[in-house]
Amino acid sequence: MDLKQLEYFVHVAEFGSFTQSSRFLRVAQPALSRQVRALEVELRQALFERNGRGVTLTEPGQRLLEHARGILQQVQRARLDLEQQRGALSGQLVIGLPPSVSRTLTGPLVRSFRERFPQASVGLVEGLSDHLMEWLAVGRVDFALVYSGSAPASIDLAPLLVEPLYLVGARPGRAAARLVGAPVALAQVAATELVIPPRPHSIRMLVDSALADAGLKARVALEIESVPTILDLVQHDGFHAVLTLNAIRRSGSEARFQVRPIGKPRLAATLRLATSAQRPAGPLMERSIALVRELVAQHWS
Repeated sequence: MDLKQLEYFVHVAEFGSFTQSSRFLRVAQPALSRQVRALEVELRQALFERNGRGVTLTEPGQRLLEHARGILQQVQRARLDLEQQRGALSGQLVIGLPPSVSRTLTGPLVRSFRERFPQASVGLVEGLSDHLMEWLAVGRVDFALVYSGSAPASIDLAPLLVEPLYLVGARPGRAAARLVGAPVALAQVAATELVIPPRPHSIRMLVDSALADAGLKARVALEIESVPTILDLVQHDGFHAVLTLNAIRRSGSEARFQVRPIGKPRLAATLRLATSAQRPAGPLMERSIALVRELVAQHWS
């Protein structure tokens, strides 16, 4: 299996067109078609279904695409690792962030990365913690921040930050002057209609697990992943939510809500650094991890 064939295959799959891929790659379309066809012959499976509008992946093609992306990224990392051993902090790094962290961290991270590592480039992908660990395992991301408490043996987890969770409701007129109100017990959370993300979102898993341990079950009114939408429903429709304090403060609408700590001991989510236990971390990655630790401490202080 030739690396160039894999590269051509990935581009055709992403563009959904041999014509557009040939223009992007600056390769004659017949030559591109021959390389992809040679790959199909070697694998003895059709990778694309041709139609008048372009091409779509077959089931074997979809499976190969997952492997091909990881293989090409691994090759690129090997090249960069050897370059970095010469002391040059260059190349590309891909970092995975959960949505709640991405809203706060993306801007400061991109600006600081460009300032400190001008010869390198950074890519950020957003996803739920389970998805981020899958992408880390196949090499789509170099490291990630996740809220998961467990991981396969191929992934190392290190705690970065503990964020208490709060029951969030609309502020009752002018009577409640403070953002943070009195603590609530888990039984009160279970008796409240919640707007909450679906499984396997980390907050949903934490809430369900804590309530189950207490012999309780959440009253889920709506399953919504978007924090702005959740807060809008809380403010205008009388629902409650379970969120971190950072999510409220970063919404720009802090004065409209009152939050109450949950449980004794406090219900909390732990943000962790996820890295591959099977791939070496070069100088750029090590310095980038240090930068992320610094920014998390700064913005969640």
